[in-house]
Amino acid sequence: MYGDSPFGKSEAYIKLEQLGEGSYATVYKGFSNLQNQVVALKEIRLQEEEGAPFTAIREASLLKELKHANIVTLHDIVHTKETLTFVFEYVHTDLSQYLERHSGGLDFRNVRLFLFQLLRGLSYCHKRLVLHRDVKPQNLLISEIGELKLADFGLARAKSVPSHTYSHEVVTLWYRPPDVLLGSTEYSTSLDMWGVGCIFVEMITGMAIFPGVRDTYDQLDKIFKVLGTPTEDDWAGCTRLPGYKPHKLANYKTRRLGLCWPRLHDVQYGEAMATGLLQLNPDNRLGAEDAMHHRYFQELPKKLLELPEDASIFSVEGVHLYPEQYSGIK
Repeated sequence: MYGDSPFGKSEAYIKLEQLGEGSYATVYKGFSNLQNQVVALKEIRLQEEEGAPFTAIREASLLKELKHANIVTLHDIVHTKETLTFVFEYVHTDLSQYLERHSGGLDFRNVRLFLFQLLRGLSYCHKRLVLHRDVKPQNLLISEIGELKLADFGLARAKSVPSHTYSHEVVTLWYRPPDVLLGSTEYSTSLDMWGVGCIFVEMITGMAIFPGVRDTYDQLDKIFKVLGTPTEDDWAGCTRLPGYKPHKLANYKTRRLGLCWPRLHDVQYGEAMATGLLQLNPDNRLGAEDAMHHRYFQELPKKLLELPEDASIFSVEGVHLYPEQYSGIK
């Protein structure tokens, strides 16, 4: 596949330790003899008859096209008879682990930096009509200096025509938007933005905001308790969605987000930002690019909006991660 190139050969990499295991892949910390650096090796087991899993091929083809400071870099792909291995840059932790270590919620200045980087990565994807479809803390890698990188594009989809219908079994339940929970398969970039809203409030409060425990309807109940049960008046077409079953949905009034999560009031424009993202009607949800220009970010240097795609926000003078007040002492 690579001719005489040193890339693409399994002997170029050494496995050091296993980092995690998913349904079709195992991730190892590894070492690249080519670049003399630590890498992450995502090893996908190939079934004899099936060849490379479709999700893996999709992830590879998408990631090769996406080059951005806030998206994990794919260095190489190694294909053997038994496995397909993606060689990624190594990033030492993810937002889920970071939140666990700092269990009382994060420093508000760090929340702002993480959110801005998440929006920056998604804005880049969405402009290229790529939906991530699985925005959750486990898929947001955090480097030593605080760089946030979108990872795990296994569920991502290039969106070519708006009328395509997609599987609604996508985003992990807690971060899955109400339109998808109700069975909508006609979705757009707004799908990813709901997860961004959930993560934003979780970073501030230190708690997942809609932790459904049983099923789709338990998840919807948790959401509607806060945002109100939707009607045709505030979300045209919602009652025609396949999952809209009045006998399974309790009737709730809308509440202000700051009443449910008082810490939003401690952050200037925090409630406004959360409200813009956590809209039941996907058409009303704030998009990634617009969210980057929200007044919630007014204290950040304007230069951040003009950075080249491959430049880190930490290359701008005065931008740095702050020490976290809480460490995970439960």
